[in-house]
Amino acid sequence: MNINNALDKEYESKTLKEIADAPVSALQGVSEADAEKLKAAFNVKTIRDLAKLKYVAWAQAIVTLADTEE
Repeated sequence: MNINNALDKEYESKTLKEIADAPVSALQGVSEADAEKLKAAFNVKTIRDLAKLKYVAWAQAIVTLADTEE
């Protein structure tokens, strides 16, 4: 997977650890305004925070299970 397609240009040369600790606005399509809303609603400041957000984990689990449901 080429993660550069998911990142703003300035983060493409960063290490994965640097990217994980970068602000969520480093993700393509996430604006500074979006980042502020995530911070206000869920205290999400970094990509790592977003990935660890319990609601994201719940949503991923639901979709995974739904895809295997008969």
